[in-house]
Parts: sequence; C-alpha cells; structure tokens
Amino acid sequence: MSGPLEVTTPTDTDIVLRREFDAGRHLVFAALTRPALITRWFGARGWNITDCQLDLRVGGAWRFVSHGPHGARMAQGGVYRVIEPPGLLVYTEVFDDQSYPGESLVTHELVERAGRTTLTCTVRYASRQARDTVLRYPMRRGVGESFDRLSELLTTIEKTGDGA
Repeated sequence: MSGPLEVTTPTDTDIVLRREFDAGRHLVFAALTRPALITRWFGARGWNITDCQLDLRVGGAWRFVSHGPHGARMAQGGVYRVIEPPGLLVYTEVFDDQSYPGESLVTHELVERAGRTTLTCTVRYASRQARDTVLRYPMRRGVGESFDRLSELLTTIEKTGDGA
C-alpha cells in the first residue's frame, strides 16, 4: 500500500506534498509524463482530464483541461524547465481562471528505495499571500484523492503490465 499524503509549508512561499508509492520511480515518472497515464489518475475523484497536451522537452508546453461535478471546468498549463528521468521534473503552472494566484513553479523529486518511490512535490508561489490563498482551497483533499488514484493506477500497471 502507498503511504498517506504529507503536506507541509517549510517557507512562506512553498507547499510541499510528499507521498510514498508502492512502485519503482521509472513507473511513477511515466505516470507524471505520459498523457495516456495522466488522464487515468490526475484530479480529485469526480474530476477527469478531457484534454491533455504535453510537449515533454525543456521549453515545451503542457496543458490540461478537466471537467468535474455539476459541469465545472478547470484548465491549467505551463512550461517544462527541467526533465531528468526518472528522478526530477520541474515546470511552471498557471490556471486559466486565476483561481490560484499567478504562476507557480512545481518540482517533482522521485526517490526509490527497495522498489518503493517517495514523490516529493514542491510548489513555489510568487508570494505568501498566493500560497495562503491556495491553502484555503480544498487542495489537500484534491491532491490526496488524485494521489490515491495514482496509487491505484500504479498497482494496476504492476499487476497487468498496462503501462500504456
């Protein structure tokens, strides 16, 4: 089984999300970077990506459009800054509706020990106010549910070999 989601705020502008998964980091990295996998787990329960575009190269753009309960729509995108498979992925992120203030920088670090991978996701905001605005949203629940879905997908892939 995967571990629980840990959420910390080590600086005035950072939110750190950490979770352990029962899978190798190559597989977790693939789930973070392959559209066929991303669309199977990304988002809180009830939310699904309906448009997933990735240009996985430094300077390449990404964009997700998701639909959720009661016709809700959310879109976000950014640009890849660092891609070092299977251990590091860094990109910018901006939401179309600006419900989350401004551009953030997202860093995913993957560390594997004995076949289990710890994913540490650091989201750096432009200001403390921006970070605190995000913390007022149901971010912990949403990311927790999304990572639950990722854990379920990784388990399925490990059992069936369906890595798309």
